[in-house]
Amino acid sequence: MQPPLRLTLLTLGVADVARSTAFYEALGLKRSSASNADVSFFESGGVALALFGREALAADAGVSADGSGFRGQSLAWNLGSPTEVDKAVVRIVAAGGSLVKPPHRTFWGGYAGYAEDPDGHLWEIAHNPFFPFDDEGRLRLPD
Repeated sequence: MQPPLRLTLLTLGVADVARSTAFYEALGLKRSSASNADVSFFESGGVALALFGREALAADAGVSADGSGFRGQSLAWNLGSPTEVDKAVVRIVAAGGSLVKPPHRTFWGGYAGYAEDPDGHLWEIAHNPFFPFDDEGRLRLPD
């Protein structure tokens, strides 16, 4: 029997690896020693984040690097309170990101907003009172 799908590494194609590395370091991630000038790796609660040149990533996958705008996905940073969401959005903008939609009370009972990193990757910054964190800070979904 094969093991179930498990997200282990998320790779973002970026225009400038050094600039994007500085952005994510400013948000508190620590660059791994496995990184080099072409790719940066960060540990993020059991799922690693990689920053790789957009052109090189597209070439590796055998697809075109062209295209912009909404990509049909967003990443999410879930936090423990609306106050933490507000503070995180300030940090993102201070680090060089852009505010897309200010944090607000949501229709589903949470508090969330959207921001982009310097390469336009869309991040939802959210507090979801229905998804608690365990003792190690990992998000836990209901059964």
